[in-house]
Amino acid sequence: AQEVESGGGSAQVGGSLTLTCDISTFPANNFCMGWFRQNTKNEREAVGSIVDSGRTFYTDSVRGRFTISSEKAKNMLYLQLNDLKPEDSGTYYCSPGKNVVRGACVSRLGQLEVWGQGTLVSVSS
Repeated sequence: AQEVESGGGSAQVGGSLTLTCDISTFPANNFCMGWFRQNTKNEREAVGSIVDSGRTFYTDSVRGRFTISSEKAKNMLYLQLNDLKPEDSGTYYCSPGKNVVRGACVSRLGQLEVWGQGTLVSVSS
């Protein structure tokens, strides 16, 4: 299966990681692309979104620490994670969507949809 998300790993508190997402399988008509994460309790939390204009949206828990960017010519979406905290641990997913709601790029039904296999981020002190 094609790997969609990559770049996860272990990091110390205060450290950084860069996640990448291969968006070549995303539909051409998506309104937004976003990142979300899932913790060990299988709870999904949006991280942020980017739309065609390049405008980005973030949720309160990551604003100022995480940055979303994209290089469409390379079919790549990125998530730069800085100043990592233990609560940032989880499996990170990227996905296309139809709407941005409170920073989350969601489907037409308002859901965060798993598109790839995810990449695991583990932050320890």
